[in-house]
Amino acid sequence: MYEKILLVDDDPAQLRMMSSFLHANALRALQADNGREAVRILTSEKPDLVIMDMVMPELDGCETCRLIREVSDVPVIILTGTRKTESDIVRGLDCGADEYIYKPVGNRELLARIRAALRRSEKVPAGNIPKKVFFSNDYLTVDITERKVMVNGERLKLTPREFRLLALLVENADRILSHKQVLEQVWGYEYVDDIDYVRIYILHLRQKIEPHPSAPEYIITEPGVGYYFRSVN
Repeated sequence: MYEKILLVDDDPAQLRMMSSFLHANALRALQADNGREAVRILTSEKPDLVIMDMVMPELDGCETCRLIREVSDVPVIILTGTRKTESDIVRGLDCGADEYIYKPVGNRELLARIRAALRRSEKVPAGNIPKKVFFSNDYLTVDITERKVMVNGERLKLTPREFRLLALLVENADRILSHKQVLEQVWGYEYVDDIDYVRIYILHLRQKIEPHPSAPEYIITEPGVGYYFRSVN
């Protein structure tokens, strides 16, 4: 069965080009030319992945992503020609996107990143459910089996990528993970050179879970090496 990719772009030529590219690579393309249509198709067709432009009339990519996150945890890739800066990526994360790719991007790289996103979103088969991993104190609770994170007694909403990153750190509590290890296990081997992705996501995750993000107590940097989750303060 072909995986379904929802393309969201107000440029008909871009939609046609991307659809042809996906079909040529054994992927099924669904199309929406605006954010509201994207949410309607998402609800009815349940695509495996969403790829959208950031700049669109009425609802831009960020607003559309927020609507998507109200109803689905489907992976969302922002594919845009807008100049990519760290603030752009952070804004995309705030909206609930999983990734921010700047055009132009080569077909081989784009396909590799699509495949990586699809692999990450695959469900765990019955019988292969991971062992229960749990961390809890008076401030923070991370229940990986239940996909639940609580901060000061309130449930925290994380994007699928943010949760995957936090889960990896908690699963390996008090063990330093290198940038390469994090990239391979959270993003895929296609991303092993994108160290800035790890840094930006770590900073963003700290803003959500740390009492004092500038002086983190849980997600600790090992300079020049990587990061670890500190389970005992």
